[in-house]
Amino acid sequence: MYIEKDIQDLKSELIELRRKIHQNPEKGFEEFKTSEYIKTKLKEYGVDEVHSIAKTGIVGCLRGSVGEKTTAFRSDMDGLPVKEENNLEYKSVKEGFMHACGHDGHMAILLGFAKYAVIHRDQIKDNLVFIFQPAEEGPGGAEVMISEGIVEQYNIDRIMGLHIFPEYPQGKVASKSGALMARNGEITIRVSGKKAHGAMPDKGIDAILAAANLLTACQSIMSRSINPLESAVLTFGKIHGGDAVNVIADEVTIGGTMRAFSDEVYGTIVERIHEIAKGIEVIYKCQIEVEFNHMYRVVENDESLEKALKRAVGPESYTPSEQFMISEDFSFFQKVVPGVFFFLGSFNEEKGYIHPLHSSKFNFDEDILLNGVQVYANLLNEI
Repeated sequence: MYIEKDIQDLKSELIELRRKIHQNPEKGFEEFKTSEYIKTKLKEYGVDEVHSIAKTGIVGCLRGSVGEKTTAFRSDMDGLPVKEENNLEYKSVKEGFMHACGHDGHMAILLGFAKYAVIHRDQIKDNLVFIFQPAEEGPGGAEVMISEGIVEQYNIDRIMGLHIFPEYPQGKVASKSGALMARNGEITIRVSGKKAHGAMPDKGIDAILAAANLLTACQSIMSRSINPLESAVLTFGKIHGGDAVNVIADEVTIGGTMRAFSDEVYGTIVERIHEIAKGIEVIYKCQIEVEFNHMYRVVENDESLEKALKRAVGPESYTPSEQFMISEDFSFFQKVVPGVFFFLGSFNEEKGYIHPLHSSKFNFDEDILLNGVQVYANLLNEI
């Protein structure tokens, strides 16, 4: 990817930004030091308006020469409870916590782009909004920002976002129009029965037996209730119940996750789980409580913005992305305004950048920070 000189000149600063942020990872809605650092830098660069929002979030606005449209660019801010195993001079100083998902890079890219935009502000017609969003890893800061009126306050017309991504080679940018990432939710199911001695099962109500049949029945949802041309995932990863090998269990708790690329399919899964639970209650004379934690929505890219991204990146660097069942709360912004989200490839086997997101050894070549700023600059020109 061609990197213009003004962006090349930002390299040392981008690296400094990223490393400073990398050393100080913070939990969602507790990014206090990160927030202050971002606020200081935006003001230092000359961004017109810099405000706090959503507890630890920061938003900066640069007024364009015309200002008829407002384009927003978003970065996430939070780290992860992962102990870093990289031997780096800028290794995390917070024990058991690190930027294992590239958010340090995302913030450096957006700060670098903000500085670039200020330098070139006489050429920029649109208003630009730089959004630094807390708690992407959970419980989700995008929805909080929206509820606090960020879209209306700045009259945002469209929004862009990126994610450093080791599933694609360094130098590549990947995206697609329509559904890119899945909607997700968590499920907790509590099955209540009645204790009895294992030698007298007729005196009890077996919560384990009921739970086992409920799990088996739920697995039929994918094969019998969902259009086979649609994609969805239903995974139960936790189950706890019983006190002794010779006692009928009176309580079982099951935990799982569900993901889909459409609200309709997601809704079908929810409906069928409720129906199956009611049926198991009747069959086994137990009580079942089903609780859903509906989390992020489908990341669904606007077709015209995705085409603009493709032109901005160029055929040599752009690659059509597959769909991924992982989730992103950038999706909440896309429910309010058109947006495009893309992956910035970071896989580089030669340099050892091979570890997946959320790994204790995740890292990337800092040259890709320049790629991120350049894509944003090119995309702004295209739209």
